Amino acid sequence: MTASFPLRVALTLVGLVSGSCGHEHASADHHSHLRFNTLAVFGDSYTDTGNPSNNGTQWPTYAAGYTGASLYSFAHVGARCSEDLTPRPGSYAIVQNEIPDYLEGIRNGSVRMFPESTLHTLWIGTNDIGPRSILTGGDVAHNATIVDVTECAVDWVSTLYQQGARNFLFQNMVPQERLPIYQTQAYYTKWWTAQRNATSWNIMVKNLVAAGNALSKLMLKALPLHLPGAHIGYFDSHGLFTDILDHPERYLNGTKPYNVTGAAFACVYQVNESLSDPGDCTSNWGSDADSFVWYNELHPSEQSDRIVAREIAKVLEGTESRWVTWFS
Repeated sequence: MTASFPLRVALTLVGLVSGSCGHEHASADHHSHLRFNTLAVFGDSYTDTGNPSNNGTQWPTYAAGYTGASLYSFAHVGARCSEDLTPRPGSYAIVQNEIPDYLEGIRNGSVRMFPESTLHTLWIGTNDIGPRSILTGGDVAHNATIVDVTECAVDWVSTLYQQGARNFLFQNMVPQERLPIYQTQAYYTKWWTAQRNATSWNIMVKNLVAAGNALSKLMLKALPLHLPGAHIGYFDSHGLFTDILDHPERYLNGTKPYNVTGAAFACVYQVNESLSDPGDCTSNWGSDADSFVWYNELHPSEQSDRIVAREIAKVLEGTESRWVTWFS
């Protein structure tokens, strides 16, 4: 497959270390004049506000509540970047569904926003690399790889830019190898009950996330040269969640001991058990759940989402976040 424009440009810039670094701002000081009163979010179950994967309130709702921003959510549970790469019948995709929904909303007036005061965010990748996708080789079209799905995600910026959007925040992937589903001692879950090698999955997922995050950062650094007037930020979800996992006492505030390996709502399945079965489940609700980084085997807890929301709120208000780098 011939490399697409963003990747070709990015690879050309690999050797231009000083030039690339010159466009990167580790703090938000350079963009402190940018404040946003509208938040438009794209992505999968990590962002979907209508069907929150944490069984509570999702981070965009918190971020909008913290700042008073108007919220438009186009994210959907199960979403992947493109049906042309990692198809799943009946599920949403950024390219085929979420971007068209956004454009139709603008056309019919149900979405009212101004480019200079709207922040567009994207958090995608969990379903593209996960079970029944690139990790296992299932539901993959045209021999798609981590390179292809990352290019697809980064192309979201250019596509919305061509429609008038100017402010973007790209959220990279969390350290998924530390999710309960991918740990080396992982049990079987509702997302996968077939026989598998847990250690192999852990290593493969870690490498897929590392490659995808490195590629997306490199590609995004290249974009400002070709998108005049665009403000492109990079939200380091991987770094933030690593810090939460390594230092839970700084972030978690539940009534149980800190838990960085288990899930607040954990359902254990046996190998090859039918997914129509409920599994053997253990639940933690209310303030107990706020002691967990993960809500279930694949998703962050509501407390983790509050932390994400707090950092996104800083961006909306034009203040500094440790986890945000601006490329333009």
